[in-house]
Amino acid sequence: MRLTLSPIRGLPGQVETTLSISGDILWVDGPSVDFGSLVPDGGEFHPDEGDHPFIGVISRIDGEIQATVRVVLGDDTAPDQPIDPAHWLITATDGPVSVPAIRTSKEDPLA
Repeated sequence: MRLTLSPIRGLPGQVETTLSISGDILWVDGPSVDFGSLVPDGGEFHPDEGDHPFIGVISRIDGEIQATVRVVLGDDTAPDQPIDPAHWLITATDGPVSVPAIRTSKEDPLA
């Protein structure tokens, strides 16, 4: 699965978004979406407006799901994050997906 993460700063104490993948199923903060039945090869899925983490069209190109997902960054992330979109592009397989945010050091008195 090819994910483009769109990070946003969470409110103080807000839990960071968790992602996990199994085949064509993506879990975002618990609930899952099975893209296997929603997006055929070469096809697109346009999520309805509403309360979900997806931005724009979800597609399957050469068998690979491609989606942009909004992720909340936790309190342990640095205030300045990379602005290069390539930093937030992830190709992930089964299992937990790490959010590539820059973390602050617990020893940093300014963090």
